[in-house]
Amino acid sequence: MAVVERNIADNHIHAWEIAVEARGIEVWRREVAAAVRAMGGDRAAVETARLGVSELLSNVCRHVADRRCRLEVRQGRGTALVRLYDRSCRAPAVQVPDWDAERGRGLWLLRETADALGYTCVPGGKWVWFTVLLDSPVGEGG
Repeated sequence: MAVVERNIADNHIHAWEIAVEARGIEVWRREVAAAVRAMGGDRAAVETARLGVSELLSNVCRHVADRRCRLEVRQGRGTALVRLYDRSCRAPAVQVPDWDAERGRGLWLLRETADALGYTCVPGGKWVWFTVLLDSPVGEGG
């Protein structure tokens, strides 16, 4: 989980250059949760962000040879954008899960809970991103 550089500009943009290791994913779950909380995120936003960053980092551990990444949390109008740059051009695949399998439901679950989920291919890799509403509709996030 080596942090190459930590750069937190303010409460609107949090960014880290990291080398992902499976045993360090919980650290990034906490960092992203704290960032979303600092942006005014409610419990639902924080939990979705924690789930999402776990999935994105786990996928890097499983599918990307070069584990150096950039993790960002950016505040938008009523939302938090969580995005991860990795050095693989392979597109993430959201599939209907096999409920009996041990793996394979993370991106599907994230797509179902996040406000939006997507990816953008760029030279040398891709950004995988999701957004969460900072304040859930009445009665849902509390």
